[in-house]
Amino acid sequence: MQVSIPHEFEKEEVRRRLKGSSHKIADQIPGGMAQVTTDWPSEDCMTMQIAMMGQHLSGLVEIAERQVIFSIDLPPALSFVEPIVESTIRQKGEKLLSPPA
Repeated sequence: MQVSIPHEFEKEEVRRRLKGSSHKIADQIPGGMAQVTTDWPSEDCMTMQIAMMGQHLSGLVEIAERQVIFSIDLPPALSFVEPIVESTIRQKGEKLLSPPA
């Protein structure tokens, strides 16, 4: 599953926002029973390891010039949550990447 969120910021600002909120990712996963660890193998790429409902998922967040691309590998056993996960990523991502009011 892949979700792209457009943004109007410099990459540095996107990085700052993502790093500042990455500890909250588990709170955004429906059900509240997820454990998430993140790592930054490069300045424009954050990896995620997600454990939920007895499953282990991998995710990747790539910062591009005008969009942030969230990719998560959902196993077939969790395919039913894909619309919920996609909606949550889109909603929270757009909020995180929206210009200040």
